[in-house]
Amino acid sequence: MTYVEGFIVVVPTANKEVYRQHALGAWPMFSEFGMTRLVEGWGDDVPDGKVTDFKGAVQAKPDETVLFSWCEYPSRAVRDAAGRKMRTDPRMQEMGQMPFDGMRMVYGGFSVMIDEGPGGNMGHVDGYVLAVPEANKEAYRAMAEKAADVFLDHGATRVVEAWEDDVADGKVTDFHRAVKIQEGEAVVFSWVEWPSKEVRERNWPKLMEDERMKYDPQNMPFDGRRMIYGTFAPIVDESAKDGSARRDVA
Repeated sequence: MTYVEGFIVVVPTANKEVYRQHALGAWPMFSEFGMTRLVEGWGDDVPDGKVTDFKGAVQAKPDETVLFSWCEYPSRAVRDAAGRKMRTDPRMQEMGQMPFDGMRMVYGGFSVMIDEGPGGNMGHVDGYVLAVPEANKEAYRAMAEKAADVFLDHGATRVVEAWEDDVADGKVTDFHRAVKIQEGEAVVFSWVEWPSKEVRERNWPKLMEDERMKYDPQNMPFDGRRMIYGTFAPIVDESAKDGSARRDVA
């Protein structure tokens, strides 16, 4: 996998099962178009932030839940071709009205820069969105590679970091607004997969105490105050049978 299409979606909490069935119904067609994996993560612990947060990114209402979701592709070319097919295939129209407010959906394309870990069955996910100065890309990569080793040593099964590639400004919401982007910065869409919520909660304190996770706040390659984060429970996790080069990183 070398390309990710990332989403932040807000869904009426009462529509959880309707949304899940809608996504499951779309998967066979998406797989036909070249998508290799579809994940829909239902908000589990999505905290309020002082500067930015997932709820603000999609203007969530009290009776709504935030989803952190993504699609995996073997390349941007496959993703772009799939997007064209989705816009023209009559089956998309036959699926009916979406069970969420599409005007507040945040989405964009990202090139994978780190993909570490064996993966496998995922029971919980940490989702992150942040802004990194483009000049700090390699410094961020080095820090993220170091952190990925720590996550994997403490029970995580996969760590992915994806760099902004095709992220447009939206009319109501978008990734740039979500992290209060500044000139010369790029958006990073990132996640950590865990086998279960229990494994994550049991190992998180040890992970935070690991000396390799100690960073000098003055030397961080990004503004942590604008980082969006939360934990999510996958309600959809569908993968193509052929797995199509998931670990090939651009």
